[in-house]
Parts: sequence; structure tokens; C-alpha cells
Amino acid sequence: MHPPVILVTGATDGIGRQTALELSRRGAEVIVHGRTLAKAEQVARELGESLDRPPLASVAADLSSLAEVRQLASELSEHAPRLSVLLHNAGVFDKERQLTVDGFERTLQVNYLAPFLLSHLLLERLRENAPARVVVVSSIAHQRGRLDLEDLHGARKFDGYGAYAASKLATVLFTNELARRLGMSGVATFSLHPGVITTKLLQHGFGISGASLEEGTRTSVFAALDPSLAEKTGLYLSDGKVASSSTRTHDAALMRALYDESCRLVGIDGLPA
Repeated sequence: MHPPVILVTGATDGIGRQTALELSRRGAEVIVHGRTLAKAEQVARELGESLDRPPLASVAADLSSLAEVRQLASELSEHAPRLSVLLHNAGVFDKERQLTVDGFERTLQVNYLAPFLLSHLLLERLRENAPARVVVVSSIAHQRGRLDLEDLHGARKFDGYGAYAASKLATVLFTNELARRLGMSGVATFSLHPGVITTKLLQHGFGISGASLEEGTRTSVFAALDPSLAEKTGLYLSDGKVASSSTRTHDAALMRALYDESCRLVGIDGLPA
């Protein structure tokens, strides 16, 4: 059997880089994603050297541009025919409201809309390589998230932590709704809390430190590879095991409404309900 081919977004630093390393150590063929190709290639070389192997595969896209997300999907469809796991790790925390080139609030787009779009664009490839998985790194912050579908981009009211928490709530709602629409099609979905881990995002956004990067990879690696998750889908994971997400993440009406609005925003038809 071929080893799994796993795209790790935001793999040039922090939890993403360490996750790419740990997955590679376990025999996976990892594709390192970075915002720029130069940085992605550099990290791919460094990880290869640390494993005494050739450089890992690398790709680039700025997730604050949906055009670049589409280009990334096209590149992966063509050059990664055995892609079987999407591990959406990339994330941002903006204290001030910023808009992307698409006119969307940046936290929402990078943390949620980009993974939403990329997952749909690569569903055909994942189905071809089933059993496959879509894994989204969320956060315990989702428990405090609130979504106003009429003001997703914070035009009326913006708070950095509120936007971050809302984006993480959206990721859990998305993985749950995608699981429902896909059913047992061979493509499973999981969202997860990696722990409170010392990263640039944690220090910039919250001004605190946490556990080690090694600890921060544990649940992502579990979600991507663990055989105990075979034949399961739509689960929230934390501390290397199945956990409970907030009551709001099981609101069926909210899941459907967010999914439909997200499809409209990124310009896709989506899956039938």
C-alpha cells in the first residue's frame, strides 16, 4: 500500500511545521504549504535534512486570496494524484479589522473560507483516494464564538478575539455539516483543538505562552492517521481523543445556513443537502 499523501497548510512555522515533521516520521508523504514558495521550499528542505531524506514536496498560496486558493487546488489536483488528507492548519489572529483582496474580513477568510473552498475543490481527488480525511485545526475558542450571518465580516462591529472565535466556530460547524452531506462516502471530516500551544499566534493574539509544539501536534497527527477513526466522521477531537464541542456546533439550522452562505461567498454550488 502507498503511504498517505497529506497536505499541511501553514506548515512553515509553529504547529504546522512540527506536524509536518511528525507525520513524515510516521511514514506519510507530506506536502508543505506556505504563503510564499520560497519559504515553503526552504522549510521542505530543512525538514528533509532533519529526517535524512530529500526535501519534502512544497506548494504555496496566500490564503487571503481565493484566486490563489483555486490555483493551489488546480496544482494539487494535477501534481498530487494520491492526495488523501487535507490538514487545514493555517490560521491568523488580527487585532484590527483587515480586508482581503476579495473584500472579506481576513480572519474569517484565512481560518475558514479558504479551507472551505479548498476542501470542496479537492473533494473529487479525495474521493478517488478514499478512505480520505479532511481535518481542520479549530480551537477551544470556538466555545465563545458567535456568528452573525448578516455581518460575518465585522463591518458593523469588530473585535479581534470575537472574530477569531467566530472563525473557529465556523470551522467546527463546517466539518459537521460536510460530514452530514458526504455521509459514509469514504471522505471523513474532523475538527480539533490542538491545545494551548506556544506559537506566534498565541503570543501575538493572547500575550501568553503554552505547551510545547510537540504537544500541539498530537491531536492533528491522531486526526490524520489514527486507524481508530476509520469509519467515523464529523467528530471533534482534543487531547488526542474524541471530545465534545459546544452545543452551538450541533445547531442544524445554523450549519445549513452557514454552509449555504459560504458557498455563495466563495462562488461554488456546494454539495446537496
